[in-house]
Amino acid sequence: MDKINIADKLSRFDDYWNPRIVAELNGQHVKVVKFQGEFVWHKHDNEDEMFLVVKGEFEMEFCDRKIKIMENEFIVVPKGVEHRPVAPTEVSVLLFEPDTTLNTGDKKGELTKENLEFI
Repeated sequence: MDKINIADKLSRFDDYWNPRIVAELNGQHVKVVKFQGEFVWHKHDNEDEMFLVVKGEFEMEFCDRKIKIMENEFIVVPKGVEHRPVAPTEVSVLLFEPDTTLNTGDKKGELTKENLEFI
């Protein structure tokens, strides 16, 4: 039982769209990730996802709208909802999601990360 410094964990990497696990609890993963640019449209059939902006901002795009998520704000994307994060500039995000969650959901491709690093 040690405290976790989110800024320290985020300082350990510079790549985008590659989540790292920083904690586990009750079958959930707490992850940190940086992203910039457009991700792929996808959905998660069995998992909800929570995105908390630590630094920066991004838009979560849905089929019918876009929602801007600012620093210290979060959004929960319910399972089954198609979405795509888009960040014109670098954003640092904390994710909270079941340990079964694949970052690209139902769309496997070059951005898919199946074996996440625990930092």
